[in-house]
Amino acid sequence: MKNKVDMEIELLDGVQADLQGSTLTLKGAKGEVKRNFRNTLINLKIEDNKIKLSSNKLTKREKKLAGTIKAHINNMIRGATEGHIYKLKVCSSHFPMNVSINNNKLTVKNFFGEKHPRIVELKSGADVKLNGSEIVIESTSKEIAGQIASSIEQLTRITNKDRRIFQDGIFIIEKDGKKIE
Repeated sequence: MKNKVDMEIELLDGVQADLQGSTLTLKGAKGEVKRNFRNTLINLKIEDNKIKLSSNKLTKREKKLAGTIKAHINNMIRGATEGHIYKLKVCSSHFPMNVSINNNKLTVKNFFGEKHPRIVELKSGADVKLNGSEIVIESTSKEIAGQIASSIEQLTRITNKDRRIFQDGIFIIEKDGKKIE
């Protein structure tokens, strides 16, 4: 009976991996992605253009943990080669909303006729562009792109109003290649 967990992840052509302690760095065509896997239960190794995950225990917890780390590494490989893209749509039906990006800040003016602008600080590590009524977020890190998209969507969140009538706001329409209906 096998008493340990073993998984292998094949690196794509053009992706270089480097492991310093528990920090894995992947370099590809779109850029560089770093992530720290501080875990004493799962061991990481780079051999023969493959990343190997291993553990000496065979419990449910180690299997789940190895699967999670494998998913993170696959996202890192995809980010280094293709990048991650999130798209948001600016919708305003009652008041014309003005959206601008300056100095790593996204500013929404005249949201529901408010006098004070709503401002969100954008994290570094992503490229945020405004194309008409669409906001495009590109990053090598899926976590950073998702967090920026979420913070922009939460900026225009409203309560105490009927969402069927008041449909103004900024909404995520595409999450990393997956359309949201």
